[in-house]
Amino acid sequence: MDVELLEIRQHMGQFPPFDGLSDELLDAIAEQVEVSYFKTGSDILELNDTLDELCYIRSGAVEVYRRQGELYNRLGEGDIFGHFSLLRNHKVRFPAKAIEDTLIYFIPNEVFQRLCEEDDDFADFVELERPRLETAAEQQKKSNDMMVTRIRKLVTRYPVMVESTTSVQQAAKQISDAQASAVLVINEGSDNPRYSFQDSEGKTWQMCGILTDSDFRTRVVAEGLSSSTPIGEVVSERLITVQSDASIYEAMLTMLRNNVHHLPVLYRQRPVGVVHLSDIIRYETQSGLYLVSNIFNQSSAQGLAKLAPDVRAAFVRMVQEGANSQMVGSALSTIGRSFTRRLLELAEDTLGPPPVPYCYMVNGSMARNEQSIVTDQDNALILSDDFVPEEHDEYFHALAAFVSDGLAACGYTYCKGDVMATNRQWRQPLRVWKRYFQDWMANPTPEKLLHSSIFFDLDSIYGEDLFVETLQDLIAQTAPKSPLFLAAMARNALNRTPPLGFFRTFVMEKDGKHNNSINLKRRGTAPMVDLIRVHALACGSKAQNSFQRLDDISKTQLLATGVSDKLNYAFEFLCMSRIRHQMIDLQEEREPDNNIEPENVEDSERHTLKDAFQVLSNAQKFLKFRYPVPTQRQGR
Repeated sequence: MDVELLEIRQHMGQFPPFDGLSDELLDAIAEQVEVSYFKTGSDILELNDTLDELCYIRSGAVEVYRRQGELYNRLGEGDIFGHFSLLRNHKVRFPAKAIEDTLIYFIPNEVFQRLCEEDDDFADFVELERPRLETAAEQQKKSNDMMVTRIRKLVTRYPVMVESTTSVQQAAKQISDAQASAVLVINEGSDNPRYSFQDSEGKTWQMCGILTDSDFRTRVVAEGLSSSTPIGEVVSERLITVQSDASIYEAMLTMLRNNVHHLPVLYRQRPVGVVHLSDIIRYETQSGLYLVSNIFNQSSAQGLAKLAPDVRAAFVRMVQEGANSQMVGSALSTIGRSFTRRLLELAEDTLGPPPVPYCYMVNGSMARNEQSIVTDQDNALILSDDFVPEEHDEYFHALAAFVSDGLAACGYTYCKGDVMATNRQWRQPLRVWKRYFQDWMANPTPEKLLHSSIFFDLDSIYGEDLFVETLQDLIAQTAPKSPLFLAAMARNALNRTPPLGFFRTFVMEKDGKHNNSINLKRRGTAPMVDLIRVHALACGSKAQNSFQRLDDISKTQLLATGVSDKLNYAFEFLCMSRIRHQMIDLQEEREPDNNIEPENVEDSERHTLKDAFQVLSNAQKFLKFRYPVPTQRQGR
C-alpha cells in the first residue's frame, strides 16, 4: 500500500465508526475511496439527487439541511453524511453544502454495504438515529472503551526512523526536531521477516531496535560515548510491538507485561507510529491497571505488599465497568506476573547475578491468563543444564524463597500442594524437566498425573523463555501420539463433576462452613479447564489460555460442530458468575471465595447456571468416550 492510501486509512481509522473496523475492511475502503475538493459555499449534495457513495469529511466543515432548507446538522473532520440515503432509496434526503474549503472522501455503496454486513458496530452506528446513538456511545465510553478502541486511534504521526549507521548526535537531533521520545532503528534487508517491511518506493527495510530518550541518557551520555558513535551500537534490540488493530487494552497489557513504556505500532509489518504509556494514561487516566507501573517503581518487597489492596480495587472497578472474564483474567494475571517479575529483580539485586541462566516458570491460572482475585502460587524454576547442585542450588533456593515469601505478602498464598520453586523437586535443570514430561506422557497413571497435570499449563515470565518454549514444543509433539496419556488425563478430568442431580436440581456442598452452597471453581470452572486441556493436548495446541485452546480445538474434528462454542459460552458464564460473586464479597467487606448460594441468586441466573453445568456434564460424558483406555493396556 502506497503512502497516500496508508494516510487515508490512518486518518479514517481514528474516527467512529471506522475506528472499530479491522485492518482488512479499512484496506478495502482506502483502495476504493475517491477524493474531491469543494470550495466554501459550494453544494456537495443536492435534494433528490441520486447518491451512491458515503461521504466522509477529511478536512473542512459541512452543513446538512432538511428538505425545507432549515439547518439539520453541522459536521467537521471525521464525520460522515449521506448514509440515510444509502440505507433507503439512494435519493438525497438531506442536502449538504461546504461552509469551509472542504476535502471529501467518497466511499462506494458496494463498500458501504459490505461494512454494514460484516461489522455489526458499523451497521448500528449508521442505522440508529442520532439521540440513541449518542446515548449508546456515552454508555460505551463509560464501560469498555479501552477494550474495543483500536490502538491506531492514539497514533498521531509517523515514527522517527534512522539507519543503524546514523550517529547518536544526528539521531538525537532528529528526535528533538520531531518532538518525539523515541527513534526506530532500521537497516536494509530482511534477515528477520517478522520485522521487515517495504517503503513507498518498494525498498525493503528491517526494523532492528528502538532507542528512547531515556536510553540516550543511560547508554550514551552516562557512558560518555562519542557523539559520532553509530546508533546501532547502543540500540536496544529487544523489540516489543503491537499491531495497529489491537485494542488499547491489549496494547496496555503488552506494555505492562513487558515493562516497556514505548510500543511501536505496526500495520502488518510496517511501522506506522510509536505509542507511549503516557498516551494511554491520558486516554484513560482512571484505570486501576496502572498500579502495575507502581509495582515496578517499588524498591522492596515491603513496598510491593502495600499495593495488595490496590489489586482488589482494580478488580472491583473492572467488573463494575463490564469487563468480561478474559479481560479480568488477563489483567489480574498481568498484575501477578508484574509482582513476580519485580520480586525476581529485587532478589537478584540482593543475591547478586545468577550463577547460571534460569527461567522462572508459572503454572496453572497465571500461565493460562485466567487468574481471579482468589488465587495461590504455582511456580517452578527451570535451570540451565550447566547447573551443579552443590555449587548453585543455594543461590536458587534463596531466590525462590525470596519470591515465594514476597508473593505471599502481596496476597498470593502458598500452594497447598507445594508446587513452588522452593520445593527442590520443582527446581531442576532443563534436561530433568524434559524427563519429567516424557515420563508423565510415556508412563501415565491417573495417580501420577493427579498432582502433575497443573504443569501442562506453563509459561515463562522471567529469564530464558526458550527453556519453557522447549517444553511446550515437547508436549505439543508428544501428547497427540500418546493415547494412554490422554486417557489418564481424561479420567482425572472427570474427578470433579458439575453439581446437577436428578431433574437438573442443584447438588449442594455439605462441608459445614459452606453448607447448602456451590463451589463454582471446584464444580464448574476447574473441571471445565481440565476437559478443555485434554482436547488441547490431543490436537497439539500450544495455547495456554482456555479460550484460545477452544479456538484451536474448533479447527479440528475432535468435537462436533458447535460444541466448542457451547463450551466457550458456558465457561464464560461460569467464570463471570464466580467473578461477580467475589466482587460482591469485596464490596460487602467479606473475604472473597468461590461459593455461591443458589437461593440468593436471581431466577434467570439460576436457570443459566443449570444450562452451563449441563453443557459441562455432557462434555465430560463425551470425554470418557473420546479418550478410552487403549485395549492393549487393558488386557495386561
